[in-house]
Amino acid sequence: MTAETTQLKPESLEEVVIRFAGDSGDGMQLTGDRFTDVSAVFGNDLATLPNFPAEIRAPAGTIAGVSSFQVHISDHEILTPGDAPNVLVAMNPAALKANLSELIPGGTLLVNSDTFEERNLTKAGYQASPLEDGTLAAFRVIQVPMTTLTLESTKELGVKPRDAERSKNFFALGLVSWMYTRPTDDTIQWIEDKFANKELVKAANLAAFKAGYNFGETAELFDHAYAIAPARLAPGRYRNITGNTAVSYGLIAAAQQAKLPLTYASYPITPASDILHELASHKNFCVRTLQAEDEIAAVNVAIGASFTGHLGVTATSGPGVDLKSEGIGLAVSLELPLIIVDVQRGGPSTGLPTKTEQSDLLLAMYGRHGEAPLPIVAARSPSHCFDATIEAARLALKYRTPVILLSDGYLANGAEPWLLPDVDALPDVSVPFATEPNHTDDDGTKHFWPYLRDPETLARPWAIPGTPGLQHRIGGLEKEDGTGNVNYDPENHEYMVRLRAQKIAGIANDIAPVEVDDPSGNASVLVIGWGSTYGSIQQAARDARESGVEVATAHLIHLNPFPANLGEVLKKYDRVLVPEMNLGQLVKLIRGDFLVDAVSLTKVQGVPFRASEIEQAIRELAK
Repeated sequence: MTAETTQLKPESLEEVVIRFAGDSGDGMQLTGDRFTDVSAVFGNDLATLPNFPAEIRAPAGTIAGVSSFQVHISDHEILTPGDAPNVLVAMNPAALKANLSELIPGGTLLVNSDTFEERNLTKAGYQASPLEDGTLAAFRVIQVPMTTLTLESTKELGVKPRDAERSKNFFALGLVSWMYTRPTDDTIQWIEDKFANKELVKAANLAAFKAGYNFGETAELFDHAYAIAPARLAPGRYRNITGNTAVSYGLIAAAQQAKLPLTYASYPITPASDILHELASHKNFCVRTLQAEDEIAAVNVAIGASFTGHLGVTATSGPGVDLKSEGIGLAVSLELPLIIVDVQRGGPSTGLPTKTEQSDLLLAMYGRHGEAPLPIVAARSPSHCFDATIEAARLALKYRTPVILLSDGYLANGAEPWLLPDVDALPDVSVPFATEPNHTDDDGTKHFWPYLRDPETLARPWAIPGTPGLQHRIGGLEKEDGTGNVNYDPENHEYMVRLRAQKIAGIANDIAPVEVDDPSGNASVLVIGWGSTYGSIQQAARDARESGVEVATAHLIHLNPFPANLGEVLKKYDRVLVPEMNLGQLVKLIRGDFLVDAVSLTKVQGVPFRASEIEQAIRELAK
């Protein structure tokens, strides 16, 4: 069974945005993930937006329990998962009601008509069936009895009806695979491998998938299928990757390039837990993982690992950073390498555990008592999480400092093609350990001074405990520069505080300058962002330019310290727009540091910016 069996020639499309939506137990994340992977293998460019409830099992059939997965596939480079779907697959009335408002007028609505019964309609808040009352007149509606057809396709297999019904997501996957001429061999092989030890489940899923595909091919509901050609991307080998997986691979690569063991300690928290899951399967790269009893233990285990000569890492989300703050402050005082990955989510408190936000920037900047500055690096896309992680490791190791790496729920769970890097081209981030005493007294006695600094980086030496002759003491009490002896002298404390701040500020000379995309050179409006707003900002700027609006863009990877040329860039433009998924955190820093009257564009709805929202703000400023 292949896409070539389609009888009528498929209609060519440049792109499509599809959203799979259903109850949280309907397998929509799995369905979307499989469609995405097949499209990646086929060669399309793509971007995804998973969206699921916070409850492990929300009430079935209710709007609160709706889970969705949006994927944007194209024959050209794309930057976002799409502002709105062209196609909505709704497995029940609640999924329809929760997502219908975002389906574009004239879009295709593919519904499981079996579920539109009175009980489910009532749960979703419908007084009458939207399939019959004209509610859906603005859309192309395709009703398919998916549950019935799934049960029929599996009835000869000996599968219990309740178990067979669970395969209806594979029926939907098969149908949409036919509609968009997706190759089927990879999906079939995946089902066989995934459920190899569950023969009846495997057989039911295969039967449902094939039934869905064949239904699309034979039913008279469809005039023809659609084809989206592979994208012309830079040559090389690609794989589909999520942000959390990219962070995991970045940590492994950084440790290998540093020639250090990697110790990762964390406490499970959405949406960062997948990093622990991924790293736990790579012990062959000298990766040690620990699920700690709490966030405080996790950060201290990572600090202890760094003390012994490992690359110490911990990851969490905003609530965990709160708890780790004292430990992070200890690492600032110890001046040891440490990476803290913050996969941001909606807050405060438990907030929106499964939704995305960019609300931890000021927490990363100032969320410690005392003067405790540290570098902050922010990833801009799922695949860029790999590069951002290596950069965070480089700074942590070179400057002997904790570094916060900011990701978020959208980046963590979203996927896109990743061009596999040339391993030989990865930066060497290794640092030498101290092996000999570094100070000689007037009488010729040699000592090891743990705070005798490198004159260029101001980093202190890193000595592995147990190295002969290098006994030394570190800790949270204030130290004397050089000797490392505990020192309560007021002047010494101010000197050490300023010295640590100077070390971090000096990193501005060791990072790339901010790059500006201003094709015409005549733009008066600059849009500057950080983190996951990158794709929406770039797409908004493209759309604005196509209609004649001159606009420049810049995106910050380093948020502390800022690139050395940032002030110069900001002052070149009459108006500066700062889109953020918070209430204006970067804009506060820009206004305070550079005295620029930047305009804030904010959104805190648990979902990313649409490109159209930013484009509208650009047009208003350009007037």
